[in-house]
Amino acid sequence: MPVHTLERIQVFPATLAQAWEFFSSPRNLERITPKALDFQILSNLPPRMYAGMMIRYRVRPLLGIPLTWVTEITHIEEGVRFVDEQRVGPYRMWHHEHHFRELDGGRIEMLDRVTYQLAGGWLSEPVHALVVRSQLAKIFEFRTEAVSRLFPVPTGS
Repeated sequence: MPVHTLERIQVFPATLAQAWEFFSSPRNLERITPKALDFQILSNLPPRMYAGMMIRYRVRPLLGIPLTWVTEITHIEEGVRFVDEQRVGPYRMWHHEHHFRELDGGRIEMLDRVTYQLAGGWLSEPVHALVVRSQLAKIFEFRTEAVSRLFPVPTGS
């Protein structure tokens, strides 16, 4: 069965502490997810994530049909990276790594790497080619734009 990888790198102005504070809070996920997905967090969330934390969402990724998605935060290296993995949802496998690196000039490099596999094996490949790949690209394009708005380049830079 095919395994797919999506990688995105974004550089934005922030300290490592600012970036980590924002991205390590699952509450902020709604702010960087397209409105069209009607993303809703169903879990009661603590102020900070922790390894083993389970998060329930409702999302409408296709034709407005509601879908419950459960992810587990499986790894955390404070200020460096965290990983969420799907436990219930539309994918056979979903492993999302978030890496943060401080650059010169008060900037952060953020790497998202998603490794995923669709349910249905080879039969799902046409769906991946026609729908899933482009939908994921659009979601991450929206995220890039949202992060740019949340962490704008200071004027005069």
